Amino acid sequence: MKAISTRRLLSALGAGIVLTATLGAAPASAENLNVMNSGGFTAAYKLLLPKFEAASGDHVDTAWGPSMGKAPEAIPNRLARGESADVVIMVGYALDDLIKAGKVRADSRVDLADSRIGVVVKAGEVVPDVSTPEKLKAALLAAKSVAYSDSASGVYVERELFKKLGIAEQMQGKAVMVQKTPVAEKVAAGDYALGLQQVSELLPVKGIAYAGKIPESLQSVTRFAGGVPVSAPHPEEGKKLLTYMAAPSVAKDVASTGLDPLAH
Repeated sequence: MKAISTRRLLSALGAGIVLTATLGAAPASAENLNVMNSGGFTAAYKLLLPKFEAASGDHVDTAWGPSMGKAPEAIPNRLARGESADVVIMVGYALDDLIKAGKVRADSRVDLADSRIGVVVKAGEVVPDVSTPEKLKAALLAAKSVAYSDSASGVYVERELFKKLGIAEQMQGKAVMVQKTPVAEKVAAGDYALGLQQVSELLPVKGIAYAGKIPESLQSVTRFAGGVPVSAPHPEEGKKLLTYMAAPSVAKDVASTGLDPLAH
C-alpha cells in the first residue's frame, strides 16, 4: 500500500510541476475571472478548467453562447450589451471580427484547437459508413431526416456540403438546422435520424452512436481561438488562462474531447 501511495504522490507532484511551469507561481491573491465560451471548445474547457483553477488559485465563472448569430446569448451580442469578460473563446474568424471591431485586443489572440465535422445516429440504430464521399452521400440520402447545427459547421453543411455531394435538392425538406440545442441531443431523442456537427459537440452526448468524421476532402475545419476583451478587468490573468489551454502539456486532454490540438 505504501508503494502505491508513493506512486500516486509522485504523479500528483509531477502534474503540479507541469501546471506551475505553464502558469508560473500561483498569485498571492486569487481573482474571479469571467469567461464567455462557445460550444465547440466546451468539452475541452470543462476538462481543463478545474486544473487551471487549482494551479492558479483563480475562480472562473463561465457564460455560454454561440460565436455568432442573433441569439441574445451570442458572444458578440453579450459584449455589445456591455457584459464583462476577461476571456472570450470562440470560432477563430468570429474572434477576428471582434478584434477588427475593437472589442478584443489583437495581441491577446491565442489559437486553441481545430474542430472537424462528424456524424451520429441514435444508439441502437445501424451505424452508417461515412468514410468516403460516396458512402457519406449514400448515408445522407438513406436517412429519413437529417439535423445540423446553427453554428459554423451547420452553415457549411447547408450552403456547401450538400452542394459538393450533388444532393442539395434531395435534402430540401428533410434536412433541418437545429437552433441552440446540440444536434446529438435531438438525434438521441429520436427527433432526427442522422446528425452532423463538430465532433467535440457530438461525443459528450449520451444515447448516440458515433459514425466518424466526414471525409477530409469534404471537411470544414473550424479553428477555435481565445482573446482578451479590451475592457477585461483582469487581462493578465485572462492571458494566463489562454496560455494554459493552448499548452502542449494539455494536448492529450484536448484530443480526448474530439478536438485536434495544434502544434505551438
